[in-house]
Amino acid sequence: MKHTWHCTPSLLLSFVHICLVQANYAPYFYDNGDRSTNGNMALLSLSEDTSIGTHVYTLNGTDPEGDPVTYGLTYEAGSRRYFSVDKHLGNVTLVEELDREKEDEIEVIVSISDGLSTVSEKVRILVTDANDESPEFINTPYIVQVPENTPSGSSIFKIEAVDRDTGSGGSITYFLQNIHANKFTIDRHSGVLRIKTGVTLDYEKSRTHFVVVVAKDGGGKLRGDNKVFSATTTITVNVEDVQDTPPMFIGTPYYGYVYEDTLAGSEVLTVVALDGDRGKPNSIHYCIVNGDEGSFEISNTTGAVSVIKSPNQLKKEVYELKVQASEVSQEGDISEYAFATVTIRVVDLNNHPPTFYGENGPQNRFELTMYEHPPEGEILRGLKITVNDSDQGANAKFNLRLVGPGGIFRVVPQTVLNEAQVTVIVENSAAIDYEKFKVLTFKLLAIEVNTPEKFSSTADVAIRLLDTNDNVPKFSSDYYIARIPENSPGGSNVVAVTATDPDSGLWGEVKYSIYGTGADLFLIHPSTGIIYTQPWATLDAEVNSKYNFYVKAEDTDGKYSLAEVFITVLDVNDHSPEFNENIQEKTMIIGSPVKIEAIDQDAEEPNNIVDYSIMQADPANVFDIDQSTGEIKLKSYIRSLDIIHNITRNKDCIWSLVVQAKDRGSPSFSTTAVLKIDITEETLHKGPMAAFLMQTKDNPMKALGVLAGVMGIMVMITVMISTAMFWRNKRSNKIMPVRRIIKKRQVHPPRTVRMEWLKLRRSSNAAEKFIVEEDARNENSNNNAQAGVPPPPAPHPPPPPVAAAAPAWRVPTVSGSLTPTFINKQLRKKGPGSAHSALVSELKLKFEKRNAALGDPHI
Repeated sequence: MKHTWHCTPSLLLSFVHICLVQANYAPYFYDNGDRSTNGNMALLSLSEDTSIGTHVYTLNGTDPEGDPVTYGLTYEAGSRRYFSVDKHLGNVTLVEELDREKEDEIEVIVSISDGLSTVSEKVRILVTDANDESPEFINTPYIVQVPENTPSGSSIFKIEAVDRDTGSGGSITYFLQNIHANKFTIDRHSGVLRIKTGVTLDYEKSRTHFVVVVAKDGGGKLRGDNKVFSATTTITVNVEDVQDTPPMFIGTPYYGYVYEDTLAGSEVLTVVALDGDRGKPNSIHYCIVNGDEGSFEISNTTGAVSVIKSPNQLKKEVYELKVQASEVSQEGDISEYAFATVTIRVVDLNNHPPTFYGENGPQNRFELTMYEHPPEGEILRGLKITVNDSDQGANAKFNLRLVGPGGIFRVVPQTVLNEAQVTVIVENSAAIDYEKFKVLTFKLLAIEVNTPEKFSSTADVAIRLLDTNDNVPKFSSDYYIARIPENSPGGSNVVAVTATDPDSGLWGEVKYSIYGTGADLFLIHPSTGIIYTQPWATLDAEVNSKYNFYVKAEDTDGKYSLAEVFITVLDVNDHSPEFNENIQEKTMIIGSPVKIEAIDQDAEEPNNIVDYSIMQADPANVFDIDQSTGEIKLKSYIRSLDIIHNITRNKDCIWSLVVQAKDRGSPSFSTTAVLKIDITEETLHKGPMAAFLMQTKDNPMKALGVLAGVMGIMVMITVMISTAMFWRNKRSNKIMPVRRIIKKRQVHPPRTVRMEWLKLRRSSNAAEKFIVEEDARNENSNNNAQAGVPPPPAPHPPPPPVAAAAPAWRVPTVSGSLTPTFINKQLRKKGPGSAHSALVSELKLKFEKRNAALGDPHI
């Protein structure tokens, strides 16, 4: 029986198991209520300040068959994924930050699966609020215009702030900072701004008020802590002026003084009243209410109080005037008014020094900024200076003057009574120079004139100058002199010019340029002023050794100055000496030199100075040459052809010399040439006259004609002298001896015989002639002339002896101014038969002197 009970349940379970396998029921979630954290997430709510990574829920379910289950989370398309789930454990974790203000509900599809069946449910998670938002003011900034007569307690503005939180965190209250120092209150709930009770606004005291408003929320939880947020803003309250303030007197109390020497009608003092409403002030009307006793009056418009009686008519020492200042509207109506008391004391004491005033009261330093070189006579309007002496009469009379650099400014007036506006006038515009003075400093001195105390006061006046472009660029020199070798390559620097402009900034920058006919070969650097040659320029001192042109220095405004540049091209020894074309043959008369000449085309010494030398001669010891002049002479011991014949067998006496012309440059250049010299001897050894007579032996009539002409001239001169002496002795009734006459005439200047113009001409034919010339045409100085010269014209009659030395003329015979004294001396020495010999000797002597003079270049 017992065994049977055991077998029966086993069969029953097997039967049930077979039935369940065939049914396979779906899994399902547990539902544990709205506050459960374990189930299907239905009715789950999360605070928006929940941190990412927080385990917020556990999905929990079962399978009826007891199979293991897995969990899943899905979202609708386009939705943000806020949660993740562990599919085996069902733990749900927050993976995205929550923000209730953006999304307060989240829809999630949760699922449970046993491997065969899956069950899904859509659940909605509520996002609850946390206090994470601050209040924000809208429609800012806040500017309010409030008339100053707005009653106290009036509402003037309403502000508004919003907070997106809910509950207490979204509620806002308003309050003001510095509530006790503020003229305003605010409703804490509505945000309406009001003027405090019992407080009024005053434009004259304060035109603008700045009210700081704070908006605060009601507070709330944020991440476990209670948080309160607030915001601030500023309301600008501009007070508008209203005509509600009476006029106000400035500078009270008022005291004036009348001295014994004050004249009737003199101004004593001036009262000043201003409309208390500064926004739209009215004009002021002045009048004296009482206390003047007929001795004082006031200007209705200016407030100047004057005494109308002389001081000796004033019966009181102190007068107290009640002055009324009334506002006059634009319509002419008198509205508000105020009173002031003016105390006037009659005194005769000097107890106040002059005092300088600025716009804000007494001042002892005044400053002004102005441009340099203002027009002469201009007033420095920027200086607001008033000088005042509170004394009256003579005690208030003082002089003004400027102490400082003289002649620049003058002060007006120079003499002041009581009070004056000080005017400073430009007197010397040129001295107001920024380049000389950045600041001009003066002492303004006020000193009393007719008082024993001589009270005085001073004020400093500082005038700061601003620069203008008032200067022209100025070169360091009016001209520049430069030298450059002629072999300098193109682009060589020549000279640097410098110009300075003392102006500041761009006005002081200088740009250089050159122009002029001599500037073609040169360039100038526009900034540095360096002058250099053109890259293609070739300088040649022999072609042009002097250049001059102008250089211009110009500033940015076009102001400029000029300087002149002189450039000298220095000669370089680049030319060799060149002989004349007629150097090949020379004829030398024994006793007379021949001359060679070479020209060096270089422009300067010593490059163009030529030295001569004999390089080769055969025989060698025959000729000497002057190194400087090129004169070639025979050795001093060679005085005749016989000596030459003894030296060489060359009977024709023609030699070839190799001569050299060498300049003194460095390096030196030289040229050689072959010179043929034909040596001959004078026909007569007695002198030029003898040679002339020998040359004319074939034409004796010519010689006799020349001699007759000479004798005729001598006779005419003798007759003229004798006649002059006769008439002289006749006038003096005394006949002077002939010896005395001769002696007397020897010292007379016309008696000096000049015969240097007499030259010998040697021709190719046997007959030789005399030629009388003024200048030597033969460059060799050997008295040889070219053949074929036509005979000279007949001579003119000789001038009187008393005249100055007459110009030379050409004659066909020997002629000259020979005095009788000269002839008589020769006759006495040689006798009557030696007249011809004496004449020949004299002509020879003159001829040799003339040759010596031509041979010496320094004569």
